[in-house]
Amino acid sequence: MTIRNPIEWATDQFKLAGWAIGSASRAGIGTEQNLEAVLPEVHGIGVDDLKEALARGFDDFGAYRTDVIFLCVIYPVIGLVLARLAFGYGMLPLLFPLASGFALVGPFAALGLYEMSRRREYGDVAWPDAFGVIRSRSFGAIVVLGLLLVAIFLFWLVAAESIYEITLGPEPPASFGSFVRDIFTTSAGWAMIAVGMSVGFLFALLVLLISVVSFPLLLDRDVGLGAAVLTSVRAVTVNPVPMALWGLVVAAGLLVGSIPFFLGLIIVLPVLGHATWHLYRRVVPR
Repeated sequence: MTIRNPIEWATDQFKLAGWAIGSASRAGIGTEQNLEAVLPEVHGIGVDDLKEALARGFDDFGAYRTDVIFLCVIYPVIGLVLARLAFGYGMLPLLFPLASGFALVGPFAALGLYEMSRRREYGDVAWPDAFGVIRSRSFGAIVVLGLLLVAIFLFWLVAAESIYEITLGPEPPASFGSFVRDIFTTSAGWAMIAVGMSVGFLFALLVLLISVVSFPLLLDRDVGLGAAVLTSVRAVTVNPVPMALWGLVVAAGLLVGSIPFFLGLIIVLPVLGHATWHLYRRVVPR
């Protein structure tokens, strides 16, 4: 079995994303007509709206606890696979970037949860309803946007590996213990933390801008990919402080839920996914 480095992964992913975007354009996704459509209205929100969205997210999770846990049990499995790769194939320096980088693809991973919250507004739902996403009129646009987030995630891994090679590298760590010791007891280790967090913040900000309400909007309305992304950007620029707080809540929740081995995501991801839907409802009125 050959384990490719993140640069090779990213190259292949960019090729796939480019192919998907070209196909989507030929299918009429993100066409000029969609981009010229009237953008949805964006409301200003406050901290109380964030609290209300989280409360509604917990409520949805409580109503469909068994169903969403069944859906999200795959994430600990992903965590175990990633840990095996990190410890077994010299990818230990990428263990934290892999865990923290889940926030970059979290909006795409929570699609089924948005759909369950959407359907709950019209009546009771069960876990198979999460797969109703594939019947959405905007499914092509959703896939393209999801591929973009995956590409951003892989590019983050490339950046993280480069930061490690410049600071503590280029040789892989001898052991987990020596790796942790080098991070916290050497100037190179602290430099890696500082640069890594700064670069990671820029990646997180980009994802927040383009996806905070775009996925729920595409599920809710047939507005086109361009209009959905522009509406998401407007939602952040109109509400910079609440959206910054929301980004911190999501990042902290996903990071805590990723330790150890993504087990906490069984609880964290459903709550944040449902809450994101209700945040969308408060930002973009019906």
